[in-house]
Amino acid sequence: MGRNTRKRRMPLAAKAIAASAALALGGGGLVWANFYASAHESGGSAQSRTTAAAAQVSTIDCPDVGQKLTDVPGQARTEVDGELGTLDSQITDAYQRLATTRDAQTRDASFVQNDILQPLTDRRKVILDRIRLEITRVGGSAPQDLDNLANCTGRPADQNTGGQTGGWGSQTGDGQQQGDQNSQPPQDGSAQPPQDGGAQPPQNGDGGGQQQGNGGQAGNGPVAADFVDITKVQANVAAKPRQARGASTGTFTTRCGVNANKNHNTDNVIVAPGVTNGAHHLHDYVGNQKINAFASNDTFLQGGTSCQNKNDLSSYYWPVVRVQDGSQDFDQNADGGGKEGNVGKILVPKQAQIKYAGSPTGKVVAMPQFLRIITGDAKTTTNGLANANAHWSCTGFEDKVQLTEQYPICPEGSDVVRSFAFQSCWDGQNTDSANHRTHVAFADASGNCQNGFKAIPQLTMRLVYDIDPPAIENGAVKNAYAVDGFPEQLHKPATDHDDFISITNGGLANKIASCLNRGQRCQ
Repeated sequence: MGRNTRKRRMPLAAKAIAASAALALGGGGLVWANFYASAHESGGSAQSRTTAAAAQVSTIDCPDVGQKLTDVPGQARTEVDGELGTLDSQITDAYQRLATTRDAQTRDASFVQNDILQPLTDRRKVILDRIRLEITRVGGSAPQDLDNLANCTGRPADQNTGGQTGGWGSQTGDGQQQGDQNSQPPQDGSAQPPQDGGAQPPQNGDGGGQQQGNGGQAGNGPVAADFVDITKVQANVAAKPRQARGASTGTFTTRCGVNANKNHNTDNVIVAPGVTNGAHHLHDYVGNQKINAFASNDTFLQGGTSCQNKNDLSSYYWPVVRVQDGSQDFDQNADGGGKEGNVGKILVPKQAQIKYAGSPTGKVVAMPQFLRIITGDAKTTTNGLANANAHWSCTGFEDKVQLTEQYPICPEGSDVVRSFAFQSCWDGQNTDSANHRTHVAFADASGNCQNGFKAIPQLTMRLVYDIDPPAIENGAVKNAYAVDGFPEQLHKPATDHDDFISITNGGLANKIASCLNRGQRCQ
């Protein structure tokens, strides 16, 4: 079966949402999208319409199939990745239909279920059957519950955090944190998770409630509740783990610029290789300059680099940040941009600091060539926070407050900071895994790697932005900023994520590890 590498034709629903966004942008105002539906009420009566209006369907919640596929044979991954890209496109198209049928939803309480969710489920079943076929064709075993991953639901406006409210993983009744190793907090102290159960609610009076609809000038976020005055948030940064004798205490800094040359695309070669617009949002790229959906390991080595150290051909890429002030950018009518709800002026970081740190408990081994790591989860709005690894703060507050579920409103003279601390434990064998997670993990609270994993240099990234503070007025946010994302994820801050491919020449990977192990400060 050949992979679907052709660009999707723009559906009518997408044209409609793009037109709506263009109108909103032209007027500089905010468009509020109100979605009404009830799967259990029949349409036609005033009572039915009242019941439907009481339950706003804010977004579409579908199981993340890719995260369930932990054991896909290598011979099938090319085809499976292509099918996973198709599943993402189906959700995007369904969300766009949700966003452009508000009148129909108010007239018919069963419209969302019958005309959006059920057809989506039927289409997903076809793709899931193909995935099963591709896995079994090469002698693998598909998950027994694969069929159960077809069903999608409508998520009301007050349930946009995947059913979790904690700032770092979910909590059981006895207070124990759940999740796999990938949900553990970074250990280098540069970007620690909240320790008080999550980000604090807005304290500025009128900003604490859910805005009408989904917010944002394209109608899919963010909302006022996604922002908080950082000066009113309780300190939540934990102390660094104690360094043991023999710790690798050095650092290695690589200077690769801020993407001033505007190297962008909406692909994701890690998650959706060979799929055009596989990310459905725009990325900034620094380091390797030839990264797109069709790049291969051979291509990477010919890509050149924006880094000062020309042996650093690694790719560092992240979703762009936009300010939603009524402005437009070059991709206002493009896939991954305005067509999919990613609107506003793209902001270039004023600083992009990339640094590798060691382990507090021992020596590190060099990263293998072409190691791929994704940190964070672009789909936390529907997946929940188990793999969230977003860190938002302000200059002058980074050692006190780190936010996962809210964007900070910084005081005068302070800049917005995004920071990432990547997984620092490697299974010692694989440069990637079927779900792009299980080959790497976070260290535990003491800084130790578990399950036979090896400590590798921990990549840390710090992006600083000069952003005029948004204003919360009458429960609405003006001049909001947000990261790009899948449209149904509503531009929540917890969906922030970062991607990395380790590509080096001249023995640089060994030099980085040696620097850290010797306790030096290198670049």
